[in-house]
Amino acid sequence: MAENEHVPHVRVAVIGSGFGGLGAAVRLRREGVTDFVVLERASGVGGTWRDNSYPGCACDVPSHLYSFSFAPNPEWPRTFSGQEHIRAYLEHVTDVFGLRPHLRLDSEVKMMSWDPARLHWAIETSSGPLTADVVVSATGPLSDPKIPDVPGLDGFPGRIFHSARWDHDYDLRGKRVAMIGTGASAIQIVPEIQPVVGRLTLFQRTPPWVMPRVDREISPLERRLHRALPFTTQLRRGFLWGIRELQVQAFTKHPDELGLVERMARRNMARAVKDPALRAKLTPDYRIGCKRILLSNTYYPALTRPNVEVVASGLTEVRGSTLVAADGTETEADVIVFGTGFHVTDMPIADRVVGAGGRTLARAWGGGMKALRGATAAGFPNWMSIIGPNTGLGNSSMILMIESQLNYMADYLRQLDVLGGRVALDARPGAVDDWNHKVQERMKRTVWNTGGCTSWYLDASGRNTTIWPGTTTEFRTATRRVDLAEYEVVRAPGATAGPGESTTGTRTEARA
Repeated sequence: MAENEHVPHVRVAVIGSGFGGLGAAVRLRREGVTDFVVLERASGVGGTWRDNSYPGCACDVPSHLYSFSFAPNPEWPRTFSGQEHIRAYLEHVTDVFGLRPHLRLDSEVKMMSWDPARLHWAIETSSGPLTADVVVSATGPLSDPKIPDVPGLDGFPGRIFHSARWDHDYDLRGKRVAMIGTGASAIQIVPEIQPVVGRLTLFQRTPPWVMPRVDREISPLERRLHRALPFTTQLRRGFLWGIRELQVQAFTKHPDELGLVERMARRNMARAVKDPALRAKLTPDYRIGCKRILLSNTYYPALTRPNVEVVASGLTEVRGSTLVAADGTETEADVIVFGTGFHVTDMPIADRVVGAGGRTLARAWGGGMKALRGATAAGFPNWMSIIGPNTGLGNSSMILMIESQLNYMADYLRQLDVLGGRVALDARPGAVDDWNHKVQERMKRTVWNTGGCTSWYLDASGRNTTIWPGTTTEFRTATRRVDLAEYEVVRAPGATAGPGESTTGTRTEARA
């Protein structure tokens, strides 16, 4: 992008307006930073909770834990909230914290390039260009739907859509529906649409472990108590958090301890599914927890209904309106619904980030995603991600991890202010590699690596670049402060090194 005095410039550009992006915006304002924008490709806020509006969409983390600690919500209607309530909460956060003036909606980021001469990011969006000293990428891993490349799919005469792009104008009543996938979305969709469709065929490549969903209405008395005595909301949140912290060791160090949970899941299935043949199809052959444990009271009963067929095989070919599974099973369908997840380990945004050496983030991550403390990547100065590599969780609330990364973001900006002048921080390759090596070493013992499954946590080479192999407390401690020894200080050409820095061209290394 050529230098142009009419191109707006901001201190910070935040990309995305889901939990990560809105959380970053709130934290920036609390830190006294008001010169920022939130770039959002859609016409409203909410991220994945805006995009996923399929029938039955709800969260599998308790409501009081799946919300910001700085914005408790005493009005949650249920212990596990639905999509509409979570999206309303995010709209409420946007209004209460005065974020709307910072929003730039319908502004998809097309490309962002680091300008080493001017020490800023040049950003091209669908609504025009801008530049920013710092970029905070909060696009999230569950933002770009993945539809498998199935031979013949283009020739399917019916309707096709992904669960995250639900076609609400299409009436499913009486239709022959093929549901592809058995993940978190599918187990919510199936019970909702089963009563109205003519025929429902579930293509199951791998059966999930499903536990009961202990969901109930939060009574008016409870809500009044939380409004009158806010500390009761904090206590409730703290209890939910503590239980999950105690569970972590079973996932990360002692997967064999999950055998009891496995037996509970088998009993849950046996209560609903009496047919031995169907039960055999639905029984996983891997350790529980290797894939995300799903919660539902209605999924198994729906699969026993006369208008439902479970094909224990993945979809491999489409011949007109005939769907062919890997085991040869053929099914006629009027509509195909893909519940096949997202581009998690190959996020499309990485193709749109061009770093200091003219290399894209996708190319830098060609051997697998990795980032220092889940936030910064070598060769990409003043760029950081929220929900970056190895920050995901298998049993608790991602909001806890987001808030930890917001602590890191805030200290990052403070360090830039302390260094003074036109300056940037670039993660040292050695620091990134050291951090990634430690994470991957810890990962070797976890159920996600040893449980005998292939999950979306793993990249194309089988490395787990998604999950954090520890407690949320450990992650918060690791991201409380920025260690300048892990960064190179980048100054404008010709600038003088500051105190405590040794100069190498325009790059300096901060002395610990």
